[in-house]
Amino acid sequence: MNKIIIFSLFIIFCCACTQKPKDPVTHQPDKKKESLININKYLLGKDADVINGFIKRHNWEMEMTQTGLRYMIYSKGTGKKVSEGDSVFLKYTLSLLDGTVCYTSDKEGIKSFKVGKGTVENGLDEGVRFMHLGDKARFIMLPHLAYGLVGDENKIPARTTILYDIELIKITP
Repeated sequence: MNKIIIFSLFIIFCCACTQKPKDPVTHQPDKKKESLININKYLLGKDADVINGFIKRHNWEMEMTQTGLRYMIYSKGTGKKVSEGDSVFLKYTLSLLDGTVCYTSDKEGIKSFKVGKGTVENGLDEGVRFMHLGDKARFIMLPHLAYGLVGDENKIPARTTILYDIELIKITP
C-alpha cells in the first residue's frame, strides 16, 4: 500500500513539474511592448530634462532634429556644405555633460569618416550634414545617437549623453 501511495505521489509530482506556469508578460505581448515603450519614454524625458538644463546653464541657442540631436553652429565657415558620401575631417573634443573630457583630436588625431556610411556615431554623422567647411559646432547626443546602452567600454559610460565640440577642417568628395 505504501508503494502505491509513493508511486502515485511520484507521478503527480512529475506531471506537476512538466507544466510551465504562464508568465503574464510573455503571454501578453501588447502589454510587454507597452511597458517597454513607457520606460523608454520616461528615460528620454529624463535625458531631455538634463540636456535642457545644461543648455540653459550655458546660455546656448541650439536647434533640435527629429532624432533628438541638439546642435549649434557657433562659428560660420565659408566653404562647401557637407554632402552624402563626402569624406570629412574634424578637430574635436568629446566630453560628458559633467565636463569630463573623454577624447580629443589633440590626443587621438584628426577624426575622419565618410558621411552616410555608418562608421561613426549616428548623431555625429547627422550633425556634420548641417555644416560647411570651416564651421565650428557643438552637438549634444542622446545615448541612442551616441554609444547606446553599453557606452564605449572605455571612457564613455553606459547610456550616456555626450557633447561634441568640432571644427570641420576638410571635405573631400
